[in-house]
Amino acid sequence: MGVERLQQEYTDGTRRVIAGVMDRATRIPVTANQVTVAGFLINVVAAVLVYREAFIAGGLVFLLGSILDIFDGAVARARGEAGPRGAIIDSVLDRFSEAIMFVALALVFAREGNEVAVGAVIIALASSLLTSYLRAKAESLGLDGTHGLMARAERVVLIAAALLFAPLGALPWGIILLAILSTITVLQRARHVLRQL
Repeated sequence: MGVERLQQEYTDGTRRVIAGVMDRATRIPVTANQVTVAGFLINVVAAVLVYREAFIAGGLVFLLGSILDIFDGAVARARGEAGPRGAIIDSVLDRFSEAIMFVALALVFAREGNEVAVGAVIIALASSLLTSYLRAKAESLGLDGTHGLMARAERVVLIAAALLFAPLGALPWGIILLAILSTITVLQRARHVLRQL
């Protein structure tokens, strides 16, 4: 319960900060969809850097792209552009962003011959997709699907931390931890949704 409360507090706090910034930036000369696409392209650059084993740079760029993913919704609300079209574009590109980063990590581990880490990447990717799918399915049924330890923001933070500390040997261990926690999240979220039926 304490972890869920902490998650809610920093999520709400981040949204308040972004909303405050956006209130002053309603004349921003870009659309929410342009911010979404920019975030996606930055995450592609991050994945390329990771593939080239520039892990610290990749982690920093990945954080930047992910921050833009948070801002696109705020831009949409500030400009009165919020709607289903933008939400679909955002959701699809968010999934692609994560998948491309996971592919880059899998290729790095495969090149190193680290089969355990490759397996962890595959599990983490599958679990991240299932986590998002469970939320979407629950919401389509009018249920709450936000329960669980590792939502997208938490996954981004853990991946970025693993990349930033990769020179110390943290990368495979960070991804293994991500795979474990993401799998637990799928089980938590599925249980939470089923209890509402």
